Amino acid sequence: MTPTLDDRITGSLLGAAVGDALGGPVEGYTPEQIVERHGGRVTGIVGPWNGEAWRTARPIAPYHKGDGHVTDDTLMTHALIRVYEKVRDHLDAYAVADHLVPELIGNPVWIPELEAEALPLQRIFLAEKWIVARLHYGHVDPREAGNGNIVNCGAAMYMAPVGLVNAANPAGAYAEALDVAGAHQSSYGREAAGVFAAAVAAACAPGATPESVVEVSLSLAKDGTRSAIEAVAEVAARHADFESALIPLRAAVAPFDTVGPDYRAPSLGARRPSRLHAIEELPVALGMLLVGGGDYRRTVLGSVNYGRDCDSIATMAGALVGALRGESAIPSDCSKQVAEASRLDLHGPAAALTAVAHEVFARDTARRRAHEAAYTALTSAAR
Repeated sequence: MTPTLDDRITGSLLGAAVGDALGGPVEGYTPEQIVERHGGRVTGIVGPWNGEAWRTARPIAPYHKGDGHVTDDTLMTHALIRVYEKVRDHLDAYAVADHLVPELIGNPVWIPELEAEALPLQRIFLAEKWIVARLHYGHVDPREAGNGNIVNCGAAMYMAPVGLVNAANPAGAYAEALDVAGAHQSSYGREAAGVFAAAVAAACAPGATPESVVEVSLSLAKDGTRSAIEAVAEVAARHADFESALIPLRAAVAPFDTVGPDYRAPSLGARRPSRLHAIEELPVALGMLLVGGGDYRRTVLGSVNYGRDCDSIATMAGALVGALRGESAIPSDCSKQVAEASRLDLHGPAAALTAVAHEVFARDTARRRAHEAAYTALTSAAR
């Protein structure tokens, strides 16, 4: 049966959170290091990389990554949903300034990795702190605030809600995400946010497949982002198992990735604006979607075992599978464990965003009909 919109929204947000929690503890490492540390590939929720020394062990300290804890990817996603709850309509860069920034600096939430209630600002990465510095303290035009920030996946990682509100309307999702992300990112970081939102919207369309999602992404993507997705998709089409795809997918995306071969020691050109490059995370997530055939475990575990920025890769991949297949695609034991370990209600944000999505569609319908009526009057008068 075709999943309903409500089911797809729930599946997408659950899938993203579980992927985030699965990828967190192995973020930054290579597939080979992951095998050595865990005695094989990661197949479920695992503990911190450094065991009980997580509080002080570099480079992760003081974050408790692992044991089912979500990271900043999910925290930012939920914060954006709360913005949608306030605005109850499409968002833009000004919504980031007016609502998302206050969420980050004034609304304490439970931070699983800190095992404490704190402001999201105290957990988010420097690229996200940039939003606060530029908008709250610098009073920069929100539409231009992303210029000058490091270019990474920071904006893309939490754009699933934009795709879900624009379900089955990829072009609308792309445009809205570009506007929202303008307050956060520039260049290929902003482009990735738009394309990821479009991919989620495309995954919500009845009859969508992993191949159709990639096809829609390519139809909208520009410059290096499009080239990277195309290169990865071409390689992914030759694999049906993530084990054999890990090295080829990395080789395919490497020419477009500015970080370089050593994730912990980025190159001098890392994260700088460019029309020739792309973030690594989105093309690999789309590649794993093809390799996994839309199956959650194959797709997300492939993303996790890829290593590098695998919490964000798995977040994106999980969101796409959930949007395609609905909640039943997400292993219920994993979502339950992640919700309990992270002390988060994972269904609450989904229900809230679903209500907003229905309201936005009704608003869009009324606006479209008003435009149609005006156009009809204008053209009738001409005749």
